[in-house]
Amino acid sequence: MDVILKKLEDVDWNNAQQTLDQQGYAIVENVLNADDCQEFIEGFENPERYRKNVDMERYRFGKGHYKYFKYPLPDILSKLREHVYPKLVPVANQWMRNLKLDINFPASLSELHKKCVVNGQLLATPLILKYTKEGFNTLHQDLYGDVYFPIQAVLFLNKVEKDYTGGEFVMTQQVPRAQSKAIVLRPKKGSMLIFTTNYRPLLGKKGHYRVTMKHGVSEVHSGERYTLGVIFHDATT
Repeated sequence: MDVILKKLEDVDWNNAQQTLDQQGYAIVENVLNADDCQEFIEGFENPERYRKNVDMERYRFGKGHYKYFKYPLPDILSKLREHVYPKLVPVANQWMRNLKLDINFPASLSELHKKCVVNGQLLATPLILKYTKEGFNTLHQDLYGDVYFPIQAVLFLNKVEKDYTGGEFVMTQQVPRAQSKAIVLRPKKGSMLIFTTNYRPLLGKKGHYRVTMKHGVSEVHSGERYTLGVIFHDATT
């Protein structure tokens, strides 16, 4: 079996699903090895891989650069996206039921992409992000169109405190009529963080209610920070 597929098959997905449902995020360690991480980092400067390069400061998204891959995606990224998506569908659909929303996500990534095509969303959304000293990413949501999957992932390509300092992954959880809760994470190199794209249910005294989630990156103090963003739905631009 392919190495990346073997690693993903060995994941305790029941535990990951439960953690994701309870917390809004879950961390799976050792998804990428050191060679995988280095290959993506070295490929950052290869323009043949990408369809779009974004200077975050220009658009007031933060300070850093990110590049959207074009189809066909690198093999590891494609396999990871196709294999992880169906593991997340049960959580996504349960969230929709909890919130009494008439939304049902298909079992396969290819079926989700058919829905994207109908809505004019044809472009790849996986991306690689680079931050240097003083780089950061403002709080945001990765939606890209009317068709969007409520869960996404990010993979960490270098080692915090060795390759960079600062640069924590930050999420905020906005409970209605209350202050936001901040969640700050520092996953290990090669880890995959699975998290909420836009909103998720929380159980209250009167049933489930919706909480809005956003994510970003705190300021990098030194070094270079690289990550891979894995969004499952496609984009219009």
